[in-house]
Order: sequence, then C-alpha cells, then structure tokens
Amino acid sequence: MDLVFLSRLQFALTIMFHYLFPPLSIGLGLIMVIIEARFLRTGDPAYESLARFWTRIFAVNFAVGVATGIVMEFEFGTNWATYSRFVGDVFGSALAAEGIFAFFLESGFLAVLVFGWDRVSRRTHFFATLMVFLGSMFSAVWIVIANSWQQTPAGFHIVGHGAEARAEITNFWAMVFNPSSVHRLGHVLLGSFIQGAFFVLSVCAWYILKMRHEDLAKRSFRIALVVAAASSVLMLVSGHEQAKAVAVNQPAKLAAFEGHFKQQPGGTGMYLFGVPDVKAQRVRDGVSIPGMLSYLVHDDASKPVTALDRFPADERPPVQIPFQTYHLMVALGMFFIGVSLLGLFLLWRKRLFSQRWLLWVFVVAVLGPILANESGWVAAEVGRQPWVVYGLLRTSDAVSAVLVPQQVLASIIMFGLLYLALGVIWVTVLHTKIQHGPEPIEERVAAGGESFFDAGSIRQDHARGYTLTETEHEEDHGGALPSSERGEDS
Repeated sequence: MDLVFLSRLQFALTIMFHYLFPPLSIGLGLIMVIIEARFLRTGDPAYESLARFWTRIFAVNFAVGVATGIVMEFEFGTNWATYSRFVGDVFGSALAAEGIFAFFLESGFLAVLVFGWDRVSRRTHFFATLMVFLGSMFSAVWIVIANSWQQTPAGFHIVGHGAEARAEITNFWAMVFNPSSVHRLGHVLLGSFIQGAFFVLSVCAWYILKMRHEDLAKRSFRIALVVAAASSVLMLVSGHEQAKAVAVNQPAKLAAFEGHFKQQPGGTGMYLFGVPDVKAQRVRDGVSIPGMLSYLVHDDASKPVTALDRFPADERPPVQIPFQTYHLMVALGMFFIGVSLLGLFLLWRKRLFSQRWLLWVFVVAVLGPILANESGWVAAEVGRQPWVVYGLLRTSDAVSAVLVPQQVLASIIMFGLLYLALGVIWVTVLHTKIQHGPEPIEERVAAGGESFFDAGSIRQDHARGYTLTETEHEEDHGGALPSSERGEDS
C-alpha cells in the first residue's frame, strides 16, 4: 500500500463528497433571492410559499455541507503535515478571511432566514436571505483563492530550506489576485448557479408531471430556467477564457486535457473524444478538429500549442483522468446550453409544459451539473500533478512523515461509512421535504394567514374564483384571469 496514493484517495473522497453541497447552497441561494425579491416587489403570497419551501431545502443542504467540510481541515494536519507547513502562512490568511467574512456572515443570518418568517419584516427577512447568499459566495471566493494560489503561486517568498521550507506572503493582494484566481472563481460560481438552477428545474418538472403544486412549480421553473440558460452560456465564455489562461500558466495541464503528446509544426487539433494511450503517445479512437486548439488558444489555427514532450518526464501530469474528466465537463456544459435554450424557446412559444418528454429530461438532468462540477475539479487537481504547489512542492514530498498506510486505509473505511450514512440521511430528508412540497396557499389562509400578507384579500380573490398569477401576467391581461380562462403555460 502506497502512503501517498492512499492519502490522495482519502482527500479526494472526502472533498468530492463535500462538494456535493456548496455549489447547491450557492445556486439555490440565488434562486431564493430572486423569488423573495419577487415577493417583496409584488406582495404575491405564492412567492412566499415558494421562498419558505426552498429555504427548508437550503437549510438541510447547508447543515450537511458544514458537517462534511470540517474533516478536510483536519486532514491537512494529519495526512499532509509538510504541505501544511509550506502553505500555512498563505492558507492561514485565506481561510481566516473565509471564516470571518463569509462563514460568520452566512451562519449569522441563517437563523433569521430559517426561523424569522413570522418574527421580522419582509425587508429584514429579504436582507437576511441576501446575506446568506452573499456569505456562501464569499466562502467560495476565499477557498478558490487559496486553491488558485497552489495552481499559480504569487505574492510570496520562500523561508527556510528542505523539509522546513515554507512560503510567506510578501504581497497579500498579489496572492489574492494570482494569475488564475479570477478566472477560476467565475467558473466555480457559474457552475454553482447551474447546479442550483437544475436542481430547482428537476423538482419543479417532477411536480408538473405529477400534477402537484402546478402553479407554484411553474413559477419556480421559469425563474430557474432563465438562471440555467444565462449561466450555461456564460460558462462557455468563462471556460474559454480559463483554458487560455491555463495555456499560459500551466501548459502541461492543458496538454493533458487535450491528449497533446507530441509537438508538431503548424496548428494543433482539438479532440472531441478518444482514449489516450500514454505508451504509444497518441489518442486512440479519437475525433479531432484540425487546428481548433491552436485557434482557441492563440486565435491562430496555424500556431502550435505546447505539448507534453516539451516537459521533463517526471513533471508531466497523468493524461487519462484529466483528458476524460475535462471532456466530460465540456460535453455536459454543451448539453446544459442546448436543453436550457430549448426550454426557453418552448416557454416563449407557450408549449413548454405540454412537452412531457422534455420535462422528464429536466427531472434527470439534475445529475449533470453534479458530474460536471466534480469532473471539472478532478481534471484541475489531477492535471496539476506531480505538484501540490505548482513548481514548488511535489505531492510525494507533502505527506506526513509519521503516517503509515494502515492508518490511512482504516480512516478511509471509517469516513466512507460515516459519509455513506450522512448521504442516506441527506437524500431521505430531501425526499421527505420534496414529497411534502410547498405549503398550499389555501391551507395557509385557512390556518389564519401570515404576517407577510393580507389573508382577507386572498380569501376574497378565491371567493371570486380567481387564481393567483404573476404580476406581469396580470398587467398584460388587465387583472387576474379566471382559472377557467388560463392556458397551460399562463
């Protein structure tokens, strides 16, 4: 048993399980802010029911995310002591900023978000929702900054020698705005927005197919569809810019992404798919677009892109895993663009909610952003090898010297069982809350109304046989339409 491999495997398993939750919290937070802003603007109690429902889902996800994230910080000390000593000054400042400016903000307003519905005003509650959303994004900011420094170190100098060497910050802002942080942050946030949007689309599509909570589900679906389409298109732009930055800062990683083994004169093609063969130094069963990689990187289809053979053999990353996970991420990204734009087109034509096949696609498409976010991180981290801090500290030199493989294997089994139990609990609780669904407006009125809207006016509307509709829909038709006159997509 290899100590380095087992330590890397343990960290990969724990961080990949943890990363199921932060993107969903960020993406769902954006949807919640939009829904509650609509409620604040219109006073429509349907949006309050939706905001309350998605808040309950958010709280479950946030709780499990916090529990699973703590383990990784201990692993820095137990498994990666040399690494922790080397990056301690850099990571200490970034993680401290994450705790002070992000986690405290997010957790501080979480109680108001979850329990403050009947205790604070509309504006105060919306402010709490906004702060929780911003706090979740600030967490991503500082974590991405810390990780990006490992990819493209900047604003530091080395103190000490050998195993006692460590990096100290000399320019805090150079560390923060290192060459890859801004590109990678935009990519991570857009991936989170996509995951949150497709989660909402999946739940709402299922409600519509099962003819449950249809009016509320369609409202959420429309909002999430716009977020998904906009984020997916912007992700294509973000990915292109980030790939160009990788070509400059980590050319060996880009060569691994594209299976570019040998430097050739002229333009470099881009593989759509294939199977890299490291021994033969080529991609088998692949389809390549000639000159496309050169055009995307250099804006010149005839200019070559740096290949793996331009680097020493012991500084080349593995190829198979980065190649496949990178191409999976790109393929899923194109799928998100296609299905979300198709949904918008059909929504505009007022035919979306009659297309049951497409609604079923949205139900299962929730798995796509999860796979895309996970595969993107795998490609980025494996593509950085053999370095844990690019060009400065090798992964093989970063492990704790006192560990033995049996200890790491035992902890992998223990945490595997623990995370399996947490995963089952998470899915079970989410399933229960989704099955229950949003609280119907009629039940809320019958229970005596809520502090945020006038129950009497709602009773009056229902007594006249009207169904609550969106404000802009009412404006288009001179008031709320009787339910008998509303179309399927109204």
